[in-house]
Amino acid sequence: MMGRAGRVVAATLAAATVAAAGVFWWSGGAGPVLGRETCAASVGDRTVRLSPEQAENAATIAAVAERRGLPARAVTIALATAYQESDLRNLDHGDRDSLGLFQQRPSQGWGTPEQVQDPVHASERFFDALERVPGYTDGVVTDVAQAVQRSAFPEAYADHEEDARVVATALTGHSPAALTCTVRHGSYEREAEGGEGLTERARRVRDVVDTAFGEQDTGGYAPGGVGSGHVAGSAHYDGRAVDVLFRPYDDPGQTRAGWAVAHWLVANADRLGVATVIYADRIWSARRSAEGWRDYRHPSGDTRDPVLRHLDHVHVDVVRGT
Repeated sequence: MMGRAGRVVAATLAAATVAAAGVFWWSGGAGPVLGRETCAASVGDRTVRLSPEQAENAATIAAVAERRGLPARAVTIALATAYQESDLRNLDHGDRDSLGLFQQRPSQGWGTPEQVQDPVHASERFFDALERVPGYTDGVVTDVAQAVQRSAFPEAYADHEEDARVVATALTGHSPAALTCTVRHGSYEREAEGGEGLTERARRVRDVVDTAFGEQDTGGYAPGGVGSGHVAGSAHYDGRAVDVLFRPYDDPGQTRAGWAVAHWLVANADRLGVATVIYADRIWSARRSAEGWRDYRHPSGDTRDPVLRHLDHVHVDVVRGT
């Protein structure tokens, strides 16, 4: 495999750079400034910026690791490798027959060309190989990644370790409200509730979360729809909302897992038509996505009820459509 240098811009961007990039920001009360969408992971004083494609691919890698019960260190190694090999893009070309996020070669047994260009399959195979590396959780990223990849430029993996660690810390839920994306949804057709009491878009969100993380405990919908238990105008009443449950809410492991799902939903918001994500006193909404995660208070004003504060569940709803 041949690595491909590619580094996501980190730390801060000067205003002129932001304007040149055409990032989609909110300009005070004047409304949105149109431009391309972007994502960012911030931990401590370091910020890593990603395109929507990079964010979705990074979230897929992290979700596969979460489903397998792997530590955040495994995600850091995988992300550093994918940064170097493909700049976190699902490439349809590469050195010789290398393809996909990790530039895996079908001729070397990583799978068919179609399989290695499937981010889930590619991530699964990468982690299969990673878990066979003795002491990978404590090893140097360059050495561990090279043991998996056998790259022509093994020293280059270290160039991406710091950025990979920031993104991994966010996507594995170890840093709350650490990953956000600006989203500019196009037009959607309005959908009716289906047999499970969910619109097709909401059902798809529920199902892809199950696919990404393994079957989740969900609620907030019912055959025939729900008619009570939520505030007036709630997306639950027209089948556009799903609650992904993480109980008990005071278990740190459950909270971390909840943030992993919440960040995954934001990273995939553009693709899935996600309108709102609420978890643990924080809210992200597509309409105000340039503001990132904001403090959330239930319309009732209750600051004590863990359910109303969304401490025990990630709420996600999808666009209404017209």
